[in-house]
Amino acid sequence: MLQSKTRWRLAALDVEGEARAAALARALSLPPLVARLLVQRGYDRIEAARQFLTGGLECLHDPFLLKGMKEAADRIALARERGERVRIYGDYDADGVSSTTLMTYLFKRLALDFDHYIPHRTREGYGLNIAALDAASAAGVTLIVTVDTGISAAREIAYASGLGIDVVVTDHHEPLQELPAAYAIVNPKQEDCGYPFKGLAGVGVAFKLATALLGEPPVEWTDVVALGTIADLMPLTDENRVLVRLGLEQLRATDKPGFRALADVCGIELPSLLATHIAFGMAPRINAAGRLDHANAAVELLTAVDEETAAAGAFRLDELNKERQGIVEDILREAEAQWTAKCEAADKAGTRRPSVIVVAGEGWNAGVVGIVASKLIERHYKPTIVLGIDPETGACKGSARSIDGYDLHAALTVCEEWLDHYGGHQAAAGMTLHRDKLAPFEERLCRLADEWLTEEDWIPKLTIDLTCKMEDATLKVREQLAKLEPFGAGNVAPKLLLTGVTLAERKTMGKEKNHLKLALAGQGKLLDAVGFGSGHLAERLSNGAAVEVVGELAVNEWNGQRKAQFMVSDLRVPHIQLFDLRSEPDCESLRTAERLLATDVMRQSQGVLLVPNEAWLEAATAPDQLKLPERFRLLTYEALAGQRVPCRRLAVFGKPPSAEKLAAAIASCSDLEAVHLLYAADRESGEFPTREQFGQLYQLLRRECPLPEAGAAAGLAAKLRQPADRVAFMLDVFKELRFVEESEGSLTLSAVSGKKELSLSRHYRDGQRSAESNAILALPVKQLTDWLTVQAGLIHNRTIEQENEGVGIS
Repeated sequence: MLQSKTRWRLAALDVEGEARAAALARALSLPPLVARLLVQRGYDRIEAARQFLTGGLECLHDPFLLKGMKEAADRIALARERGERVRIYGDYDADGVSSTTLMTYLFKRLALDFDHYIPHRTREGYGLNIAALDAASAAGVTLIVTVDTGISAAREIAYASGLGIDVVVTDHHEPLQELPAAYAIVNPKQEDCGYPFKGLAGVGVAFKLATALLGEPPVEWTDVVALGTIADLMPLTDENRVLVRLGLEQLRATDKPGFRALADVCGIELPSLLATHIAFGMAPRINAAGRLDHANAAVELLTAVDEETAAAGAFRLDELNKERQGIVEDILREAEAQWTAKCEAADKAGTRRPSVIVVAGEGWNAGVVGIVASKLIERHYKPTIVLGIDPETGACKGSARSIDGYDLHAALTVCEEWLDHYGGHQAAAGMTLHRDKLAPFEERLCRLADEWLTEEDWIPKLTIDLTCKMEDATLKVREQLAKLEPFGAGNVAPKLLLTGVTLAERKTMGKEKNHLKLALAGQGKLLDAVGFGSGHLAERLSNGAAVEVVGELAVNEWNGQRKAQFMVSDLRVPHIQLFDLRSEPDCESLRTAERLLATDVMRQSQGVLLVPNEAWLEAATAPDQLKLPERFRLLTYEALAGQRVPCRRLAVFGKPPSAEKLAAAIASCSDLEAVHLLYAADRESGEFPTREQFGQLYQLLRRECPLPEAGAAAGLAAKLRQPADRVAFMLDVFKELRFVEESEGSLTLSAVSGKKELSLSRHYRDGQRSAESNAILALPVKQLTDWLTVQAGLIHNRTIEQENEGVGIS
């Protein structure tokens, strides 16, 4: 058995939903599969579904519906007319870089006198700052246009006004109660803004400003919009979906040197570019500039006009990204150690473990702490804040990531008495505070989590869109699912539950062996499956196990061949797993058992090492012999019989006395997940003589008797071409039934006539039971699992939350 790491919820359609799906399929000529998914995602009306699938520029909203847009556009037009010096003020993340790049494109087309400024993440921090405003004033700047920042800069914008600088704010972050007194604010999240879509990225707001100034949407810049929108995890719904789809089309045929060079270092084939390539390839490299160096390097790449400059810039970002990955791993190790210490301290004190992870370290690079926070959430599923501490000033700069149900921005607002600055939204945020304020800050955050979250909120949920069998895991089905692209936040790739398959092979992949590669078998077919970051499961899965796998259907292209591949999000094994070590050399040696017990999975589990009898027990407990893991017990079958022993992993060391006793021992273990078979399985010993073989021996005895008892079994066995121990057993049966008698060292046939059933012999019955037991213990692991399932009740039923009945592909 292997439990899933998430709680599965199977989506479903009621009768009305199925009817709407059928209507969509007919009206839009869609495969039923796609129609069902559209209805599940809320697109159950024909026009809404049509717009979702094929909507273009006509679906974009009028930019002047954004509050402040007319004032912003008029002020920039006035600056152009007057020849004023204008400065774009951006942010250092991928959305900020994309916004700055798009505004650069725009201001070049408008022939403005302009430049751009992005603060250094470590030296200046997020947003507008006084020193940068002084520098702008000294440079003769009279208008600043912010992109992806500015909504929380009330003090700084007031200062700019005192310098004679007008500020136009374009942003998408959550506004504070006090809005800045800017010349104009364009942010769809303003309380009284009637714009119909609130999910624009910073670059999306910049795009709307460009549309307002140019009089039409600049489709050729949607590539930059796609980059920023995907990188900032904005929902790919409404006009974001349109902009990203158009942007991907632009990128697939782009002639922009910067994007071409970036794709090259990422190993991305532009003609087949997907949103995931941006999310996991391009965006991290753009972000790496602002995290470790300066975001200007990324802007320069995206605005490069020649191939040589672009190639050098892309190479630099790729190197920074590799450096960033190493720094993240170092900080993650330290952060994990801090969190472990906090949990141990709480356990020792008998108090509840903290509900929010708050970790801070001197010298931690503030540019990567958000990534560390995301990784900690993946491992522990708790709201997480990671902060870097300046050892000289005590200032802490950090990033936060959250889980469903815990609104980070709302929590930080409650805690603002301890914060120097903060901003963000429900799922992600940034903040600065002094290290002396960390303790009360953490305590309040934890209290809020305890108040806001229910018991269920602490369990990550995974929504499954469809159930499928191996016959559904095809390229044709994948092409149907592709109609719903682009996939990302707000429109995730459909999650499929693959059932009716067994594990044919498993292994790890990658330099660090941290990825999982599976071969799944079912319906006479094999399907490759990959689980990134799941390499640790390889030793917890047994070949032949029946597995249920949740993930996405993808396409693997290699050497010109395309085939379906399953990308694993989660999996489980609903039965006790048998790990078959019976064919290992010296499988019954103490050293072999010790090697098994020394593996990580055994050391981290509660378990039992089961030995056949007291003699084995004495041998294992002799000085300098077997070393048991801390949470393991050494027991015999007699000691385990009739008990309920907490045991997740049972190691069966030495051949069991019988199959029935093995089944009884397994049934005595509570919470059992796996059984490791560590004994020699003699398949030959499981063969019980047939009635025909008994008859052949009897006929031979009639010819040979009397004969010396000494060596009789061996001699008879040679003539019958049977094993000597089998013939010896048949002779014992004949003696018990008085077919054969012993007299003065000789064997003679009895004078007693008549037939007797072999089953009247105790030797025969005991031998039959022993042979059956030996045969069971020597069965291939799949058949042995099936037998034990029936005998010991090894199936652990796990429910899947569902509405009515789940939706199947076929």
